[in-house]
Amino acid sequence: MKPLDAEQAAARTWFEHLRDLICAEFVAIEREAGSDADFEYISWDRTDPSGEPGGGGVRGVMTGKVFEKVGVNVSTVGGAFEGEFAKSIHGAGENPQFLATGISLVAHMANPHVPAVHMNCRFLATTKRWFGGGADLNPPLPVAADTEDFHATLKAACDAHEVGDYPRFAQWAEEYFWLPHRQVHRGVGGIFFDHLEGDFAANLAFTQDVGRAFLDAYPRIVRRRMHDAFTPEDEAAMLAWRGRYAEFNLVYDRGTLFGLKTGGNIDAILMSLPPRATWA
Repeated sequence: MKPLDAEQAAARTWFEHLRDLICAEFVAIEREAGSDADFEYISWDRTDPSGEPGGGGVRGVMTGKVFEKVGVNVSTVGGAFEGEFAKSIHGAGENPQFLATGISLVAHMANPHVPAVHMNCRFLATTKRWFGGGADLNPPLPVAADTEDFHATLKAACDAHEVGDYPRFAQWAEEYFWLPHRQVHRGVGGIFFDHLEGDFAANLAFTQDVGRAFLDAYPRIVRRRMHDAFTPEDEAAMLAWRGRYAEFNLVYDRGTLFGLKTGGNIDAILMSLPPRATWA
């Protein structure tokens, strides 16, 4: 993989810093619950199809009392897209060379009243350069106050930036996190953005505030719900809902496809799958 330029290095540094902040906060929540759970960090390297080194990443996974399974991954990979897949990537149709750096997070919770969550931010360089990402809340048993809190925090982050078009990004999430074969949404939405190109500094600043907004809103919601009592019926509803989550990630999720098509670490790519799920 070619050495990173200044923009690529700045994006990677932020994503790795955000990983550290998020993992520290999640471990703090486990401590508050009386658990000694911690993240296990596993490094991995990628070989490009050309046979050259293709970068790699670090997979962080924790299983605890509050977080039944949470993965926080960072990676920086590069090389060349293979075959027809290049045509599906912004700016890679004419030249398949790429560099991608980012963070990806999925948390599945032990208590059905605590929403699962997904967050991803990335910077890609092909013949074009852009940021993408977002965050979305996935409660098995939705609570309006939590949904409103999550959306309001993301909206405030968007409203602070000229590039942060909250109505568009929220609608994008509504459309993206949709299971056509079941005609249901995966969760209660959030924001989703892609191909944010142009002013690197402005786009990085916005992407950073999306990460900070997630770190503000989600731990607050977890602490609000993690001690709620739940019934066997609540847990059964959560496991059935997780089946829908798995269906989306295996059939429709673009990040899963990108990881598989670029020779990423299989365990890191599929860490988004829940540890338990049911299909009645």
